[in-house]
Amino acid sequence: MDQPEFSHIVKLSDIGAKPKSGKLVANAEERDALALRFDLPQISSLTGSYKLTATERGIAFTGQIESDLHQSCATTGEAIPVEVREEFDILFVPKADPDELEEEIELTEDECDIVEYERAQIDLGETIAQTLYLSLDPFPRGPNADEVAREKGLKSEAEAGPFGALAALKDKLG
Repeated sequence: MDQPEFSHIVKLSDIGAKPKSGKLVANAEERDALALRFDLPQISSLTGSYKLTATERGIAFTGQIESDLHQSCATTGEAIPVEVREEFDILFVPKADPDELEEEIELTEDECDIVEYERAQIDLGETIAQTLYLSLDPFPRGPNADEVAREKGLKSEAEAGPFGALAALKDKLG
């Protein structure tokens, strides 16, 4: 991918000592391209409200994503509406030289995500797009998923899990 679909580049020289706030709104063409990339039936809206702050560690990028979209049900394939309202806390840091890496850094759930940048610029739009994708349910289930699964003879999550296997074994032994 040469240029991301929702690219909004900010040069580090444009970020001053005072925090900078803004809002990015994806247009129809950008939303359609992101839906194609993320294998979604539709992205109706995508907005990212943010604040950029220069810190000693890097550029802090905080805010909220709001998106209305459709995902395909993992069981039926039908498009189901999804509302995403996700706060983010990201730190942009210079890309590390592989020769200078000492050890891997572990982040706790409470810490912000880290995104590396190159050429003294950061891409706010692509970071918002990736944050949206990461916030999606990897196995969405629509309202008819259980009924369709039963009709097709698929086991429920409880039946297919380890306790379901133990229950089936107990039934055979009993």
